[in-house]
Amino acid sequence: MDTLIAAFPENIYSALESAKTIRFKNPDNEIRNIVFIGMGGSGIGAKIVAEWIQDKVNVPTDLLQDYTLPKFVNKHTLVIASSYSGNTEETIATLLLAKEAGAHIIGICSGGSLQQICAENSYDCVVVPGGNPPRTATAYSITHIINCLINLGLIETSVLKTLENAVSVITSNIEEIKEEANKLAAYLNGKTPMFYSSTEYEPIIIRARQQFNENSKVLCIHNVIPEMNHNELVGWGGGNDSYAPVFFDTKDMNIQNTKRFELTMEVIGKKTSNKLVINSKGANKIERSLYLIHLIDWASLYLANLNGTDPIEIDCINYLKTELSKL
Repeated sequence: MDTLIAAFPENIYSALESAKTIRFKNPDNEIRNIVFIGMGGSGIGAKIVAEWIQDKVNVPTDLLQDYTLPKFVNKHTLVIASSYSGNTEETIATLLLAKEAGAHIIGICSGGSLQQICAENSYDCVVVPGGNPPRTATAYSITHIINCLINLGLIETSVLKTLENAVSVITSNIEEIKEEANKLAAYLNGKTPMFYSSTEYEPIIIRARQQFNENSKVLCIHNVIPEMNHNELVGWGGGNDSYAPVFFDTKDMNIQNTKRFELTMEVIGKKTSNKLVINSKGANKIERSLYLIHLIDWASLYLANLNGTDPIEIDCINYLKTELSKL
């Protein structure tokens, strides 16, 4: 896992290079909405990109993480299905429904049934390097989803350059990232992590929750400001030092949310002596997001080391998949 996390910036560069040679078929019909399909480590890249492009794309986007398909999906829908293995049960089931609905389909995978379905139906399919845990391939899904949207004329080409610049922010600050990751891991050790950010960065703290779940084998809670000010903040009346709130401060919140952050920390501070603020670096949302992703990934590994747990092991998920395959 150490090697795989360290390869994150290199993987983005690699994906950017391969993206230069990939061209996608033009849809037969006007694209009026975009649907991403993907679970877990395969789906988080789509969730991150969907948040990034909200102010850049002129059609609505949605992320599906179940077996069902909304009624609005039709020949005017772009469906991007991301499954690292290519065999994710929910993703394949939903993909087949999208096929029946006549959607314009593109796959991202390392092989498996998804690649086969795409080949049989002449769908475009981006094949990425395989053989690793899906959560370590997020760099590939993020990059290729963005490249796909650019190729189809849905977002500007400048987003790829921003992604490249974001890698430079990571590599030029790698020692500080690891130092902060060590502090975060030590702070969380033996406590229940509670991650808070502004709404725009919810995909990043979902990524944090997922990484600490799988790598560190700990349960986590996440919520966003301002929504948590209307419910969870009251729940802190029963809070104590067994919880470890982490506030992700990206320095780009509007003035009201900036004040809400301050007041939220003040209220929570009366119920627990634990508080940690994680600051991001970068000139825009993409740079700040990737910086935080890399910091989070390292912290989840360091906490696994402190816990004495194997960050690769996912036996319970494998058991669940085996039992489901018997149906």
